Amino acid sequence: MENAFGQPQNVVVLGGSSDIARALVKKLCAARTHTVVLAGRNQDLLDQAAAEARDYGATTTHTVLFEATEPLDAARAVAVCFEVMGEPVDLVIEAVGLLGKQLEYEDDPTMAATMAVVNYAWPVAALAEVRRRLVAQGHGRILVLSSVAAIRVRRISYLYSGAKAGLDRLCDGLADSLEGTGVTLQIVRPGFVRSKMTTGEPEIPFTTGVNEVAENILRGLASGQRVIWSPPILRYVFFALRHLPAPLWRKVANR
Repeated sequence: MENAFGQPQNVVVLGGSSDIARALVKKLCAARTHTVVLAGRNQDLLDQAAAEARDYGATTTHTVLFEATEPLDAARAVAVCFEVMGEPVDLVIEAVGLLGKQLEYEDDPTMAATMAVVNYAWPVAALAEVRRRLVAQGHGRILVLSSVAAIRVRRISYLYSGAKAGLDRLCDGLADSLEGTGVTLQIVRPGFVRSKMTTGEPEIPFTTGVNEVAENILRGLASGQRVIWSPPILRYVFFALRHLPAPLWRKVANR
């Protein structure tokens, strides 16, 4: 259960090797999270993330392996995470994602499908099982890492941002479906973040680091707001950008 200050004590992370997730888990553990289950596809990276969590105050960590290209296995992975937790889960962080290489993948049906599966189909399947379990539990929170790229899809990243757009919109409806259940869902929309996923990509205005994103998420968790923007100014930037005429949008977005 969350402690008296509303801080989650038992946390499950789907995509536990994500740089943003790792930065967030460290801050959560420093603020009294004591049990963390980290799930992902790379055991070495999960072990590193688990060691970091313990360094920052976690007393118990577990790791679970899954393959994000296999959505039909998502329910099993979620079930294992809840089972190894052994206690009610306070917070589930969904941080699975693949930026990929747009220009290489857009004419490759296999890789285009992989992008859709990893960024949309697997998270959707996992969230269905998370929803079922948390509603049965009667309480809990879900945090889904989306992206500002979901707000208006760019030509230079449409495989990634298109899948994120689908997930973002689905999560808005999923959050509505949880009203009155004791469970809540929050959507995180970071801008461009310096991380291993974006290594080699040119930085753009409002670029941030993973620690800044984690700080913004912590503030959002405390406020309970449905959508957490990072940095917060992007809420207003994308309010304007989403209404640009298409020719102007293409000129601005594809630089």
